[in-house]
Amino acid sequence: MDRDGTMTIDWQEWRDHFLLHSLENVEDVLYFWKHSTVLDIGECLTVPDEFSEQEKLTGMWWKQLVAGAVAGAVSRTGTAPLDRLKVFMQVHASKTNRLNILGGLWSMIQEGGVRSLWRGNGINVLKIAPESAIKFMAYEQIKRAIRGQQETLHVQERFVAGSLAGATAQTIIYPMEVLKTRLTLRRTGQYKGLLDCAWQILEREGPRAFYRGYLPNVLGIIPYAGIDLAVYETLKNQWLQQYSHDSADPGILVLLACGTISSTCGQIASYPLALVRTRMQAQASIEGAPQLSMLGLLRHILSQEGVRGLYRGIAPNFMKVIPAVSISYVVYENMKQALGVTSRSPALNWRILDPLLRVLDLQAQPLDSGSQETSATVS
Repeated sequence: MDRDGTMTIDWQEWRDHFLLHSLENVEDVLYFWKHSTVLDIGECLTVPDEFSEQEKLTGMWWKQLVAGAVAGAVSRTGTAPLDRLKVFMQVHASKTNRLNILGGLWSMIQEGGVRSLWRGNGINVLKIAPESAIKFMAYEQIKRAIRGQQETLHVQERFVAGSLAGATAQTIIYPMEVLKTRLTLRRTGQYKGLLDCAWQILEREGPRAFYRGYLPNVLGIIPYAGIDLAVYETLKNQWLQQYSHDSADPGILVLLACGTISSTCGQIASYPLALVRTRMQAQASIEGAPQLSMLGLLRHILSQEGVRGLYRGIAPNFMKVIPAVSISYVVYENMKQALGVTSRSPALNWRILDPLLRVLDLQAQPLDSGSQETSATVS
């Protein structure tokens, strides 16, 4: 639309765009845009997708969810060693042992071989499907309850519905988060499998153990999601204003860069809470570890290790962002194509253009034999 490159659209540009470049179906563009930015980097805190009635009737909604789930599974599996290293350092790194990235990887390989780098990945992948399904169903039910007699919801109402749906999903699947942490940190032969791990926790620590670290987990969502979104939009808009004079589309590389930086900023803000959550989940499995509350654990870390102690394991967490985002994006796009979730390319609406062409054709009708070329060109 922006022909003069000012990043503002005046009336003439608006009119010319919709007259000369009208779309066959605007919904196609909206569907493509709405579902083209689903990236799962293992810290999935996004508001659930909202699907139209047509998408629900055609089954497009479950294809989108399947594509997102497969992308998340492949992405998490590809970066599982870094994820396990992060959890390992969160729990075991301290001032005294000076555990670093190479040391952490080597100690894990020495203890259980190369395969041990993927410990806990099974349940990390397994929880994607129920989390997505619960979030989607809860979102639909909460929207219906808020809407009442209204036909549509306001932006703030959708935000509330999305937040409540995310909190509902987190609450229901949180025991799986605790199991993931315990399985990630397990020693060789400690548990026979997922069910054995769950049974041992239940027998030794009781049902409450499955919700250890729940409070810092919920509190961590707020700074992560808010800062992530704010930084992403700010960086994207700054890039568009400074470097994009011919198009309002920054391109996939710029979007990936903005997403990586914004995710990193969000993680820096919320990481201390994530570390406290992991330590609380793992407390009972570590011999001699004090059983502390969220505030007690924060005070303990600060007194023993200082502010730096709140960021143990953040280096492997940063290292996994770029490969996780890249893998997720590539797999998601390929899965959409494989499942037939493709958007038709916007076509010109010739029914709207037809009157304009007729006017141009009449104005360019040949008055003599010398005007034949002009007439043919315009026609």
